Amino acid sequence: MPITVSIKTTARIDMVDITHLVRREVEKAGLKEGLCVVYVPHTTSGVTINEGADPAVISDILQKLKQLVPPHDGYRHAEGNSDSHIKASIMGSSVTVLVEGGRPVMGTWQKIFYCEFDGPRSRKFFVKPISC
Repeated sequence: MPITVSIKTTARIDMVDITHLVRREVEKAGLKEGLCVVYVPHTTSGVTINEGADPAVISDILQKLKQLVPPHDGYRHAEGNSDSHIKASIMGSSVTVLVEGGRPVMGTWQKIFYCEFDGPRSRKFFVKPISC
């Protein structure tokens, strides 16, 4: 059974570092070696792994997504959030991380980010530790 983690996003478009939440759930599950899948069950948000040391990286990613997929560009979807759906598709709905020694294996600068494109909202994501 996947573990449900709740978060609140604070802006329409944002990337929130959830690395500590994923790490906490892996530790609570007692997984020593295996995989951890992080899955977002929303159509206007996603998840990615990228640099977390320099906040300019996140700013650059969000700025480029805004340029590539502007908020109002003649979309036909009636809710007015087509750009959010497209950005979520670009980022993806899941990531998989190796687990060794009871901790997710991450590069020196890597973090796991929840990507919000239609907030602010109360959201959830799933963590599934898998023993291999």
